[in-house]
Amino acid sequence: MKIIADTNILLRITLRDDPGQARAAQDTLRQATLLTICLPTFCEFAWVLAQGYKQKAPQIALAIESFLQIAIVETDRPSVEAGLAFLRAGGDFADGVIAFEGRRAGGEIFLTFDKQAARLVAQSGTETILLSSQN
Repeated sequence: MKIIADTNILLRITLRDDPGQARAAQDTLRQATLLTICLPTFCEFAWVLAQGYKQKAPQIALAIESFLQIAIVETDRPSVEAGLAFLRAGGDFADGVIAFEGRRAGGEIFLTFDKQAARLVAQSGTETILLSSQN
């Protein structure tokens, strides 16, 4: 069975906050020959852990890394690693993925209203424009 995991599957396995759902997810994944975790799934997973469950960056990074260690997991590892690097540097996982994906797709300038994201992307060597809502 080749599975595409939704965010709630990763959350139940990680948090075990609903034992029945956690067990059902684990039992089903044991039958999988491939577990695909898409970038939006990891981005949403990181966001829910941070915002909904108030987990800190090291906990979130560890949770994401635990899925990367599963042999049957298929994902865009360079993008996930970029998100993890951004997360470890104090930024948002999704912003790291966005900056990496944008550069890979040919973008040259990161445009944002987010001061922290702008600082971290600039530190990575990408030109950055920080917009202000002030006229």
